[in-house]
Amino acid sequence: MRTLYFDCFAGISGDMTIGALLDAGVAFDDLKAQLATLPLRDYEISVERVTRSSLAATKFHVRFQESHHHERHLADIAELIQVSKLSELTKARAIRIFEKLAAAEARVHGKTIEEVHFHEVGAVDSILDIVGAAVCFELLGIDKFICSPLRVGYGFIKAAHGTLPVPAPGTAELLRGIPVYAGDREGEYVTPTGAAIVAALCDSFGAMPPMQTDKIGYGAGNRDPKDFPNVLRVFCGEAVATQADDKETIQVIETNIDDMNPQSYGFIMEKAFALGARDVFMTPAQMKKNRPGVLLTVLCKAEHFDALVDLLLKETTTLGVRYYEAKRRILARDTEKVHTEFGEISVKIARDGNRIVHFQPEFDDCVAIAEKSGVSLLEVQQAAIAAYRKLLENR
Repeated sequence: MRTLYFDCFAGISGDMTIGALLDAGVAFDDLKAQLATLPLRDYEISVERVTRSSLAATKFHVRFQESHHHERHLADIAELIQVSKLSELTKARAIRIFEKLAAAEARVHGKTIEEVHFHEVGAVDSILDIVGAAVCFELLGIDKFICSPLRVGYGFIKAAHGTLPVPAPGTAELLRGIPVYAGDREGEYVTPTGAAIVAALCDSFGAMPPMQTDKIGYGAGNRDPKDFPNVLRVFCGEAVATQADDKETIQVIETNIDDMNPQSYGFIMEKAFALGARDVFMTPAQMKKNRPGVLLTVLCKAEHFDALVDLLLKETTTLGVRYYEAKRRILARDTEKVHTEFGEISVKIARDGNRIVHFQPEFDDCVAIAEKSGVSLLEVQQAAIAAYRKLLENR
């Protein structure tokens, strides 16, 4: 499972997050192109290489021409995101982060979520920070998010609501139940945007899990104390399964449908996978009045639950869904490439610890090569299996 670990020894903010993700390998032009699909104008984004206490890092900048910050409601920001050409997964993650922010601000100020004005968070730079982070997560293929305890700092800051203690009340609300510490340096080290990103997306908080890291990125903060590296560090890689973590909790969402055009099921399945579903399947069911129907079931992680429930309620004819948690034990999965006489083919491997339980050539790779080479699909699959067996024998 593609995992990202936030190492927040100097806190976290939106621009630090994007800087770290760009430093980890996201192409700036790809990020810029996707952000350009938002209906926002008169802004400019840029990056530069900087050092923070001798550590090289990437600094992400947003400059805009607005003379004042816009005050936007959650519905305004959600609409702004929905009309863009971003993927459904990126939209869902960005809106989930804003929903976390709105809920926290509502609790702090005694308002409803609908009444909350976002002030600084509604400004162009913060929208670009949050949506940009969601874009980068998808470009890196991240499935799972984990975060260290967060250094929040101490003291006071000036904000739209006046002078506030550190962490700001909205930030403190977002960090309920999350391990934090003040540290020995005065100042704000976790911004509301940074807190919302980890609160909305992270599955757990603590020490770095077993993982095989292939990308590391450093995102620079604004301050540059010479004796302290004011950066966010991220580690990207594949989770390494252990006996302790091969069990997980999955969300099961299901509904019975007997009055929907069958053509719609394929559309709903594609949308569900784009929103993060781990599996979607349909089971024939006999409904009341002897009608043939379908039991539609979606499996997902907790962070994708709300978006998938919304999908089923909006895009199907159901009047409600059932949901519950289920435990499951999973095999660690990874992919290797093998060379055959017909071309290169990916092979999916399932492991239990260090033991390979089974492996299977990637079906789409085999189909593409069979069509290109003019040989049978079965022959291509057998060649891939033989090549992988030989690879194992030579290890």
